[in-house]
Amino acid sequence: MEPTSTVGSGTGSPRFLSDKAAMYGTSPHAASRRKWWVWGGIAALIALIIVVVVPVYFGVIKKSSSNRVASGSSSGSGSGSSSDSDGSGSSSGSTPVTAAVVTGGQGSKVTMDDGSQFTFDNSYGGTWYYDADDPFNNGARPQSWSPALNETFHYGSDRIRGVNIGGWLVTEPFIAPALYQKYPNVIDEWGLSEAMRADTANGGISQMEDHYKTFITEADFYQIAAAGLNYIRIPLGFWAIETRDGEPFLANTSWQYFLKAIKWARKYGLRINLDFHTATGSQNGWNHSGRLGTMSFLNGTMGYANAQRTLDYIRIIAEFISQPEYSDVVTMFGILNEPRAIYTSNENIQRFYVGAYDAVRLASGIGAGKGPIISLHDAFNGLPWWKGFLPGADRIALDYHPYVAFNNQPSDSIANHLKQPCTTWGSIMNTSWSDFGVTGAGEFSNAITDCGTYLNGVGQGSRYEGDYIYDFNNEFSRVGSCDTYIQWQNWDDDYKAAVKSFTMASMDALQNWFFWTWKVGNSSTSGTVESPNWSYSLGLQEGWIPTDPRDAVGQCGNTAPWTGTLDASATGGATASTLGAAATDGIEWPPTTITHAGPVTELPFYTATGSVPTLTAPALTATASSAKSSPINAGSGWNNPQDNAGLMVPVNGCQYNDAWLESAEPTPAICTPAAKRGLTAPKPIITAPPTPRGYRL
Repeated sequence: MEPTSTVGSGTGSPRFLSDKAAMYGTSPHAASRRKWWVWGGIAALIALIIVVVVPVYFGVIKKSSSNRVASGSSSGSGSGSSSDSDGSGSSSGSTPVTAAVVTGGQGSKVTMDDGSQFTFDNSYGGTWYYDADDPFNNGARPQSWSPALNETFHYGSDRIRGVNIGGWLVTEPFIAPALYQKYPNVIDEWGLSEAMRADTANGGISQMEDHYKTFITEADFYQIAAAGLNYIRIPLGFWAIETRDGEPFLANTSWQYFLKAIKWARKYGLRINLDFHTATGSQNGWNHSGRLGTMSFLNGTMGYANAQRTLDYIRIIAEFISQPEYSDVVTMFGILNEPRAIYTSNENIQRFYVGAYDAVRLASGIGAGKGPIISLHDAFNGLPWWKGFLPGADRIALDYHPYVAFNNQPSDSIANHLKQPCTTWGSIMNTSWSDFGVTGAGEFSNAITDCGTYLNGVGQGSRYEGDYIYDFNNEFSRVGSCDTYIQWQNWDDDYKAAVKSFTMASMDALQNWFFWTWKVGNSSTSGTVESPNWSYSLGLQEGWIPTDPRDAVGQCGNTAPWTGTLDASATGGATASTLGAAATDGIEWPPTTITHAGPVTELPFYTATGSVPTLTAPALTATASSAKSSPINAGSGWNNPQDNAGLMVPVNGCQYNDAWLESAEPTPAICTPAAKRGLTAPKPIITAPPTPRGYRL
């Protein structure tokens, strides 16, 4: 049914009826005397209506009103439907209001947050949606073949074709080289933050927020959807929530930009996999964990306390993204990026995953639509190792990061490696879908060498050129110069075609994937990208990434991709927990011992007596023409008020080592077992509810 309007509706409008009566009058005699000029006036009026009113009606009001009704009525978590009282249709006795266009497809005009406009160009049938008066409407669709945000994504049949937005809210030297080249001795974000703070002449630590503002913008989200992608994976550091004890990271700021990411993803129909990229103390000792060189998460004297603190941050994030305003956009939560089980022990990684699972599901509840899928990294054990882990768990997925660039360096062309992804990854992905459940590649690239400025880290050299500083066993002799792989401007069409074929083989073999990464920034010395095999957007521009990722299907000649049936618990079919006690027997949280430290009972621990720093929601205000209340409710930041334990904080009177020191530091004397005999055991306590407010393998 067509929506009604008081403008341009012919004689159905009271205004046009009164105009008609005034013109013709009531006397036939008077009408006869004015016959000729009356007909001329009618003709002029009709012409005016056609020229002015009809285009307005069809071009703005009718289109906008139709969009509000059609898309709004099926919105996910927002107040979807619109009515005559909210300015989208007719209202008795009111002056008509020209409504803003809130959705569109190919060729429509889009207004971005900065006020600029562009013509929407998505040749894959995608649509955008943004209504300031209905900001949680989930009617956008990235492509015709991908479900809209207010529709069900069927994992296993709907493929994840995604890209990481790395180097944005957690910086990495090779992704944002110019940031690091300004401070030559800086090797990680810890050092970068310290250097920026000392550089007050150039803005101090505010330079980090300048990076957030400019490195990724709304235009990137639009372009990602237009490239045929339907998912984004966004790394986030713990400092989005808070910092402690002199940690130099810019605190409480990146979260505001993650909120922008949610808004932009919602506008263009993209789902988000939020990847918690950093644990306090570092979960792997690599630069993208925040600090290079040390690993004090589940390792060493502070290993248990750091894990307690990290679980709190996972819980805080889970409470926010499980709110109905956000759960249809942030649909997956990678609870920790690339922990190294070789240092933490496999048992303790399992225990931590159980603790994190419990924290997330306490925040979200059980079953479809209640919070995100929980993504677990394989901890570099490989996919088969996780067969049978947590059977019956509600919506868990396994995350795999298959790279070839950091192994033996090839001396031949990439053209000789085009089937390597097919033979290496295809079958193990199929097997994992059968043995574990939902499985995807959270990271991969089209690099076959470790060439790229700062790819291994600042000043660490490369295996390909034989100067990798961590090659203690002399495994990597020089193969050649990295110039061939860095200077992409010299790549000919044949080479680009080979890289494209390798990329498509990877996509086909992995089936559900996130390329690492969407964008690599320019080097400040050359003014261009110096790690080209890691930039999806550059490859798209230059021709070594497929313009339509669906073209990769069949690249491996795989006639039997996984088509099985997932357990009900894997897709949210269970409405109550089906995770039996036997599934967690022997791997319950907390651990009993910590690697390189000893029994947990003899180590520093935190206690749940702190105030929880609830994540803030965006401030949303209804437009002046809207009948909706202002400000718009954007959620409290806390989904489950029954989740009311306090924050893990230091025990009063207990001394602690630096959370980021080398792992084998001795326990402080005041925190010896004897000193702790009179302290409360490290168990959660009930407090008042919180105030709303690779190293790549």
